[in-house]
Amino acid sequence: MNILNYKLYYFLGIGGIGMSALARYFNHYGKTVYGYDKTKTVLCSELENEGITIHYNENEDFVKELFSKYNKEDVLVIYTPAVPKEHAEFEYCVINKFNLQKRAWVLGEITRQFKTIAIAGTHGKTTTTTLVTHILKTAGINCFAFLGGISQNYKTNLLLGDASDPNAYVVVEADEYDRSFLTLSPYITVITSVDADHLDIYGSHENMLDTYNQFAGRVKKDGFLIVKKNVDNDLRLNSKRLIYSLNLDTEYCAEDIHIDKGEFCYNIKSPIEAVNRVTIGLPGLHNVENSIAATAVAQQLGIKGDIINTALRSFKGVKRRFDYHVKSKSLVYIDDYAHHPEELKAAIGSAKQLYPDKKVTGIFQPHLFSRTRDFADGFAESLDLLDECILLEIYPAREKPMEGINSQMLLDKMKLKNKFLVKKENIIDFLKTHHCEVVMTLGAGDIDSLIAPIEKLLKGKLEEKDLK
Repeated sequence: MNILNYKLYYFLGIGGIGMSALARYFNHYGKTVYGYDKTKTVLCSELENEGITIHYNENEDFVKELFSKYNKEDVLVIYTPAVPKEHAEFEYCVINKFNLQKRAWVLGEITRQFKTIAIAGTHGKTTTTTLVTHILKTAGINCFAFLGGISQNYKTNLLLGDASDPNAYVVVEADEYDRSFLTLSPYITVITSVDADHLDIYGSHENMLDTYNQFAGRVKKDGFLIVKKNVDNDLRLNSKRLIYSLNLDTEYCAEDIHIDKGEFCYNIKSPIEAVNRVTIGLPGLHNVENSIAATAVAQQLGIKGDIINTALRSFKGVKRRFDYHVKSKSLVYIDDYAHHPEELKAAIGSAKQLYPDKKVTGIFQPHLFSRTRDFADGFAESLDLLDECILLEIYPAREKPMEGINSQMLLDKMKLKNKFLVKKENIIDFLKTHHCEVVMTLGAGDIDSLIAPIEKLLKGKLEEKDLK
């Protein structure tokens, strides 16, 4: 059955970044879309404003009444693995044998009608996916995009194209969690990194690497596999591929990297056409590297260097990826989604590089008990790069507490002298009496609910300083 032939699309966990993009996609095509989420977020409110009905309590009776209005074969229930199997609405759908599909399967079905560009990796994939999309849009190429974050250029996680065009592309963030990306059959695949993660799913790093190898093998015969140098080493790939790196002697890499007026400037070496005098408006060498991967994709599609250069220069980034909320000479506030030791290292390193003479204070909310347990030493090492660290309690997401795994355990592992364990509800009071220069909120849980109050507090401090 064509994925657009259902009459009711019901989402369990509609507020997630990937789920909400799918909901927007079906809503765009005039389908009836309903959803459940346990928390009303800004993203949920946006979906409601777009005409999607969402409720926030487990309500089997509501679902039963809603579904009774349709033939069973006309209902598609889409769920995220974060929804527990004992959820009342999930159980109702299973018992009554409704068509219940994971988000990954639905995305795979949508992408079948397009040439798919899939970007995977433990980190770097959201920015790279959004960069590739922006380059294609700048070049006037017809494409759809399902993004893993909110693009600052387009203010959305879903970009739409013309589905009637047989040459249309779809750019997707390929999620390794729960092996979801194995539903895709890409024309172009990018793998940005394969550091250990999601060991609660894979059991070991080796199992995760095996799954990435399977994903790499799903590239179409006439397509392209683009991988970072160390990824190629870790996966030991035998297939034909293009190799990129930050500054090693690979097919795609950066040369003459330097900072000018707070911006990274460089040339991109390429076997097709060098892209010179590049300026990207994002901090961090990791974003220079992301732009190299995006350039490699663009050149396989025939996009010229001047267009790539224009796109990179005009790229505004992704919400919650080194996202400035206060930026003045005396006070800076940056929010970042970093929730893996390597991501923390990149985000904190970028801040220290940009503000070498300022105190960098990080407020970190660990995400998942299992991830905190598996990478405790790595987290401690990355957080020790800060001048001071404020730890929140672990955000459990889909998990139940694990004995002995908590933020105090992580704090004890850190060598940093200036470290504090603070309850989330006490953060604003803590910061009121605290001297701040560069503040960073870091994490993938509900720490984003602190962004607005912290921004308000810090802007108030700036106003007070100006009045003195």
